[in-house]
Amino acid sequence: MAFEYSGDGALDYFPCRYGKSKLLFRGPRRALEAPFVAAMGGSETYGKFVADPWPVLLEERLDFPVVNFGYLNAGIDVFGSEPQLGELTREAKVSVVQLLGAQNMSNRFYAVHPRRNDRFLRASNLMRAVFDDVDFTEFNFTRHMMTTLKMQAPERYESLVAELRLAWVARMKALLERFEGPVVLLWLSEYRAPQLRDPLGAEPLFVTAEMVAQITPLTKALVKVEPSITARSTGTVGMFFGPMEEPAALTMPGPLVHQEIAEALAPVLARMI
Repeated sequence: MAFEYSGDGALDYFPCRYGKSKLLFRGPRRALEAPFVAAMGGSETYGKFVADPWPVLLEERLDFPVVNFGYLNAGIDVFGSEPQLGELTREAKVSVVQLLGAQNMSNRFYAVHPRRNDRFLRASNLMRAVFDDVDFTEFNFTRHMMTTLKMQAPERYESLVAELRLAWVARMKALLERFEGPVVLLWLSEYRAPQLRDPLGAEPLFVTAEMVAQITPLTKALVKVEPSITARSTGTVGMFFGPMEEPAALTMPGPLVHQEIAEALAPVLARMI
């Protein structure tokens, strides 16, 4: 089920809503009445700049419907606060949940936008007390803020990362408990070319094996995908984007990474549907 794209290089993602949810997922819109596999995650699952993201490729391998609930720039908060989550996944035979970075969620130090979780809204009194020499009005995005704090105040930055990790585990446990059916965790590790790695660390940001081990008992399986050097080094080959979007495209997984994700998930999901 390939997606069409226009001649100028930009994809048509056919954004759609399901039920009463206000979230715009990647389309085309699918029926949720019959059994399906639910694919939940961020921009990687959405498949930004990619015609056939891994949910499409997984459906081809399974010969079973896979609904893409990927949401652009999502953190845990998007799904954790979605009141329609249970309704959306009621008929799902299994839900695949992509592990998302710990930076894009509200916590004791700062608040993020409830839907665009990558957007920094405000610092708490605790944050301003710990980083009393930082002007937080300069930041619009969490990644920019974290990068600046790491450079300016590395020791205090580590205390912030520790808080994010604790909050991530608690938030993930709460999210996983909302699914009625079985859940498979997708751990997509660093997918960027080596020369493009983020100074903050590997994707998903700040997530460690110890953290994942604490939530795995709430799921049926964990699938960790470590993209090959070949898949990571293809640049924007096979990707579709408009003028001025190449820098953003370079930060997203390309078609080969999506293929490797589908190949890793397929045998696990085949045993569960």
